[in-house]
Amino acid sequence: MKKEVKRKIDRRLKIIGGQIKGLQKMVDENMYCIDIITQTSAIRNALSSVEDVMLENHLEEHAQHQIKGSQTKKAMKEIMDVYKLAKKK
Repeated sequence: MKKEVKRKIDRRLKIIGGQIKGLQKMVDENMYCIDIITQTSAIRNALSSVEDVMLENHLEEHAQHQIKGSQTKKAMKEIMDVYKLAKKK
């Protein structure tokens, strides 16, 4: 993984960690349900953003080399597996 990608992921995960701590505080303080749901949605979107960056990195760093190196079936299977996971959301 490129240093730039790793920094981007690390930064986003730290933000998500803060969001989760904030969510836990909201639950502990018995905050309004809709506010909690809104926060969970923001966290889910942030995680999706991490997935997007990781998939882009995978395509650039791994899938491309797999296809060039005669591992097309492996690359296609991995991409389809991720696609199927995304459809389940």
